[in-house]
Amino acid sequence: MPDSRSLDTRRINWPIWAGFLLSLAALASYPLFFAQFPVTRDFPWANLLIFAAAGVLLAVGLRRAFSAQARYRGKITGPIMTVASTATMGFFAFLVLFASRGLPDSHGAPRVGQKAPDFTLPDINGKPVSLTELLGQAQASVSDKSEHPRSVLLIFYRGYW
Repeated sequence: MPDSRSLDTRRINWPIWAGFLLSLAALASYPLFFAQFPVTRDFPWANLLIFAAAGVLLAVGLRRAFSAQARYRGKITGPIMTVASTATMGFFAFLVLFASRGLPDSHGAPRVGQKAPDFTLPDINGKPVSLTELLGQAQASVSDKSEHPRSVLLIFYRGYW
């Protein structure tokens, strides 16, 4: 049994605490900061990287707590902080990756097969191009009656460039 003097000289196991605080920061930073930018809102890669760093710190802290018990504290708090951080990571993954699929559909978005409303957008050279102009070019390119009328394919992609 170690004497009381050796218990008092044990160091704080900082990776456990840093991993726990980092996992809380990753959870809070998505709605407060990262959701404002399309590059991190569409897929929360930055938060997943922060959670991965927290997981590494927690693993290092747990290893320290159980392999060098005489030098580091955390044999009791380490597993508690790790379980709490893992629950935080699971809660975040559930909310962002699964629960967000249950959001209601946009009522103003066109449905498959529905005629799209007319719009005008710039092409790659900055020249405005409208949907009616594209449809007119497609219909004019039909040379004889044996061919089927051509259409314009619209692909709506949720992304960021």
